[in-house]
Amino acid sequence: SVDQEGGTVARLRDGFTRFDGNPSIRTEADAANMAAVTAGELSEAGFNMNLAPVLDIAPEGVDSIMKDRAFKGDARTVSRLGTRMIRTYQENGIMAVAKHFPGIGRTVLDSHFHLPELDADLDSLEVSDLIPFRDAMKADVAGVMLSHIYYPRLDPEWQASLSPVIARDLLRGQLGYNGLVMTDDLDMKAIGQDMKTCIRQILMADIDMALICHKGPNIGIAAEEIIKQIKDSEELHASAVKSFNRISAFKQAYLETV
Repeated sequence: SVDQEGGTVARLRDGFTRFDGNPSIRTEADAANMAAVTAGELSEAGFNMNLAPVLDIAPEGVDSIMKDRAFKGDARTVSRLGTRMIRTYQENGIMAVAKHFPGIGRTVLDSHFHLPELDADLDSLEVSDLIPFRDAMKADVAGVMLSHIYYPRLDPEWQASLSPVIARDLLRGQLGYNGLVMTDDLDMKAIGQDMKTCIRQILMADIDMALICHKGPNIGIAAEEIIKQIKDSEELHASAVKSFNRISAFKQAYLETV
């Protein structure tokens, strides 16, 4: 997998088509073209998942941290363009990942360096931020990425990426999502917890993938903790088995048989 959103977040540049990213997308045809071209190039390079599209809503009048990465417009516009992109990616063999659940467009701090807080209740999210994610699920999006944002009215203890309340109860339970769920990058400063705690929360929350994007000890530590914790706990073992089965199903659907 790779972050190939276009614009400010494009990890692959030399030899790849450079798009201006979501803010430049105005029509469904624009969205489909960008996704089709990107999907073809990613497939040729050996990828089968793109950590895109961003489905956050950056409201006018807010200095949103996502203003340079989000589609311009209201929830319905973001939903329409985002779902067209999702379908195009997946029709071309690339799993799409909707991010950053349950929505970070109203935050102004960067979770790479801070733990942002969004004082929004579920009702306010339902009429705005959650609309594109609900529609992405109807479009059978392969993955959903959780944000590193703290939503005290949803879970007073944990940021979304480590929250059973948000990942297990809201995303899987209330919204009925059965696809792949992953954290945002656990190397970000918004994650102040040690890796042992992170893995425990991830397993408890029915999250399938712990995303770690930098070289260093955390990858090895996380792998060791997953093995240890699923051996020590029947509950966490059961959660890990469900994740394994979900991941295996998507591999069978998207990986070519060699």
